[in-house]
Amino acid sequence: MTVEIMRFNILKNTYKKIGLIAACSLALSGCQSWYGPSALNETHPAYNQAMVNSLSQEMLLNLVRLKYRDRPYFLSINTVTASMSLKSSFGLQSSSTVNGSSGVSPDIGVTFSQSPTISYAPLSGEDFLKSILSPLPIESVLVMAQSGWRIERIFGLCLEMINDVPNAPSASGPTPKEAPHYKTFQSLVQSFDYLQSQHLIEIGVNPISGKEIEIHFLPTEEPRALSEIRNLRDLLQLNDSTMYQLSNNFLANNYSSLSEKNKLLSMRLRSIYSMLYYLSQTVEVPVEHQKQGLVTQTKTATGENFQWTNTPAGRLFQVHSGEDKPENAYISVHYRDTWFYIADNDLQTKSTFMLLTQLFNLQAGQSKATNPTLTIPVR
Repeated sequence: MTVEIMRFNILKNTYKKIGLIAACSLALSGCQSWYGPSALNETHPAYNQAMVNSLSQEMLLNLVRLKYRDRPYFLSINTVTASMSLKSSFGLQSSSTVNGSSGVSPDIGVTFSQSPTISYAPLSGEDFLKSILSPLPIESVLVMAQSGWRIERIFGLCLEMINDVPNAPSASGPTPKEAPHYKTFQSLVQSFDYLQSQHLIEIGVNPISGKEIEIHFLPTEEPRALSEIRNLRDLLQLNDSTMYQLSNNFLANNYSSLSEKNKLLSMRLRSIYSMLYYLSQTVEVPVEHQKQGLVTQTKTATGENFQWTNTPAGRLFQVHSGEDKPENAYISVHYRDTWFYIADNDLQTKSTFMLLTQLFNLQAGQSKATNPTLTIPVR
């Protein structure tokens, strides 16, 4: 009787363990079917955010480098490959002792592995240099204006001069020693901005020829709008027409008749590299670095330090600095033992930074990196 009871208990315990193993197997198989879609939901946003942060930090870092007259450099993220695996195993493990007793226990295991690989390619070579050193095509201004960007931001960043009105042309390279000329241009873009806010200005392609890009002043009787239109005509030496042609041939004004000249807006557009230099002027540099002569300090005619934040681009873009890592930063980089950052609540700077990255992608995207690719396994 006792022997039968022992056999029954052994069989009972064995069946319980087999049942436990079967339940674990079903759970793991269900986990594997659930894990695939879940892994996509978890990893895709994470990789996306990491790439955005990395490219934004690279752009900010290069702006800081230009302020110090250090060499900028760009890397393109070609591919991001991540393979994941989830493996499960189960079995029975028996054991016996010298006194003749034996037992059966489940052997369950779960293994997860992830192997991401990132490929980088330097953005360099003749095609890339031509794309960032060549002036923006006037079509880019049209695209941005029709995409909802403010004219004040587009003109303030992209234009170096329109007709005879300069927008800090000396800022298109390394920091100058003398203050740039920009105040008349600032008045001009403010007039454009007001007319755009009142929906009284349009930029588009001539519907008849399908070629020329034109700017139109729409009819209005509003006093301030009429005043802003007069201001634009006076500053740009335009006639009383309501339609003017945009041109990136800046020499056209010198060879046009007076009647044609008064209908023409000749724009000298900056290159991507010039825009990077222009925005780098607004980078806030520690006083100690200024004393060490690490940056050029621009002076006014009276010998005072010039404030780049007063320029058309400077009013829309600022980079701060500090010894400690900022807590309220949208983007931050550590360079020369200093933290440089864009404040998260500085919406003007964030918008200008976004416009810069879009223009950079528009120009640099026309060239392909041909240099050797650097592949790094992430551990």
